[in-house]
Amino acid sequence: MSSTTLQKLQQRFDPQAAQGMDDVFQFHFHDAGSHYLIVKDGTLAVHEGEHDDPSVTLSMSSDTLKGIMNGDINGMNAFMTGKLKATGNVMLATKLTTLFPSR
Repeated sequence: MSSTTLQKLQQRFDPQAAQGMDDVFQFHFHDAGSHYLIVKDGTLAVHEGEHDDPSVTLSMSSDTLKGIMNGDINGMNAFMTGKLKATGNVMLATKLTTLFPSR
């Protein structure tokens, strides 16, 4: 994932939406390696690599994530068509657009 995409995620993060959360979103990008986000009580931390025990793991291309985040791609459609694979607490994936609203 490019550092620009990570910066955009941090800028768009909505601390209010993350109140009371304690979750790890693991991302595996076919074209950009692995990163994970730790969302805890209104805070966001972004790390490169693998987390030992993620709440949910999402596999996709970085373009698919960009599309989902900017509203060009419907996350559920991406999941149903195989562009996005999720394991673990899959319902957490639906919170991404709430945590990172497009402004």
